[in-house]
Amino acid sequence: MAEEKKIKKPRGIAKLIEGKCIACGARCQSACNKANAIEMNENGEPIIDASKCIGCRKCVKICPAEAIEMYFTPEEQKILDELAAQKTEAAEPETEDLTAEEIEALVKLKAYKGVWVFVEQTEGQPAEVSWELLGTGAELAASLSVELCSVVIGQDVELLCAESFSYGASKVYLMDDPIFKYYRTEPYYKAIHYLIEKYKPEIVLFGATGLGRDLAGAVATKLETGLTADCTGLAIDENGCLLQTRPAFGGNIMATILTERTRPQMSTVRPYVMPMPEKNDTGTGEIIRESMNANEEDFTTKVLEIIRDSKSAETVDVATAQVLVSGGRGMCGAENFQILQELADEIGGVVACSRAVVEAGWMPQERQVGQTGKTVRPNIYIACGISGAIQHLVGMQESDVIIAINQDPKAPIFEVATYGIVGNAMKVIPLITERIRELRAKKAVGG
Repeated sequence: MAEEKKIKKPRGIAKLIEGKCIACGARCQSACNKANAIEMNENGEPIIDASKCIGCRKCVKICPAEAIEMYFTPEEQKILDELAAQKTEAAEPETEDLTAEEIEALVKLKAYKGVWVFVEQTEGQPAEVSWELLGTGAELAASLSVELCSVVIGQDVELLCAESFSYGASKVYLMDDPIFKYYRTEPYYKAIHYLIEKYKPEIVLFGATGLGRDLAGAVATKLETGLTADCTGLAIDENGCLLQTRPAFGGNIMATILTERTRPQMSTVRPYVMPMPEKNDTGTGEIIRESMNANEEDFTTKVLEIIRDSKSAETVDVATAQVLVSGGRGMCGAENFQILQELADEIGGVVACSRAVVEAGWMPQERQVGQTGKTVRPNIYIACGISGAIQHLVGMQESDVIIAINQDPKAPIFEVATYGIVGNAMKVIPLITERIRELRAKKAVGG
């Protein structure tokens, strides 16, 4: 008897949904690195070459606006419908083909449920990135139909449990003990390892701060699981895996990484990359109090004294500024940044810069925006003489309003700009500053 021929599942072709593209900075083009089927038009929208598309769906998965879908011909759709009808019957042979070890591994993976967010705090003061991650975690938990939980570790930090509930957590795992008063890698990673081993969450998120990077790396190493650092996007795929998107190869492409064979799936996310969720002060939940029964003598490091940085009061945090006037190589020298400072003073902003400016020694590294600098999300971002390399775009493209000033009309910065001015920034900026002064003077005299 002839063997029945297996129906091949159609892959389809990617297609842009008209009116939904937000010109996010060519993420879809970066994802399409194998087929090279996507080019960008002058408006920053993708042009998809159907003859080159291989149906890999990478552009669909990475698009933050869900502006790309897979198109199937009527014949292909008929095959998909037939396969869908056979899905239940086809599932059994797939399972039977697995080895005993593979089936055991699959059972272990399914034992992990829930999305956790580590609430970072320093002497009781929470890091805002923790609440941003609870907002994103809520979306992931909803996609998986599981609980959103937070982890709070410290001394006298129970108040952070209530804050966790107000930002969407339904359960908090609390470890409140004097040994956690100051952050040390060893006690903290052992505490989280203990909680994960006992309760088995499938996803654990940390802020990509100095503390978060240190802690997440230690936890992932102890658990022998994957960790994706500095993510700019998180989503759930059709198989329930966490899609972790981050810049790769020096920021030249956006890579989407999956942890398929181990749990939990762990990610760190930079502050201000994810939107802050709306706070609900009436939120409530369950507090699970845990303890490791550990003593101070069990740990090799001690905190003897906390020495405050004397420069911290003078340091400008561009990540928290609501208005940024940012300069790039096009400013031509350190002396020209005074022009940007004058504009920033008029509009209540802060001066920032690109990596090229820091490397040239024109501005300090603390002012740098981009992949190797700060990630920002201000109300207004004015890019002056910045071409818009992807390494810079990943650090500022989520700004509410982006105003770009550049002499090159084809500069990539215009692809993400809300408003663009083609011209020499050193001539345009003084004109804008003077006009603002005129309007203020007119308003002051009641004009």
